Amino acid sequence: MASVSCNECAADIILADGTEVNEIIVCPECGVDLEVISLNPAKLEMAPMEEEDWGE
Repeated sequence: MASVSCNECAADIILADGTEVNEIIVCPECGVDLEVISLNPAKLEMAPMEEEDWGE
């Protein structure tokens, strides 16, 4: 398990065994979506916002 800090609120987040790169996790403190971009060393960044399609 690895420990990282939330990019938004700096809360400690423990990445569970089996966490994968590109996985989206939610900060337990502030609820922001974060994307795992590296596991060694563990690193997170803000998850990209999903854009609405609106059927176009």
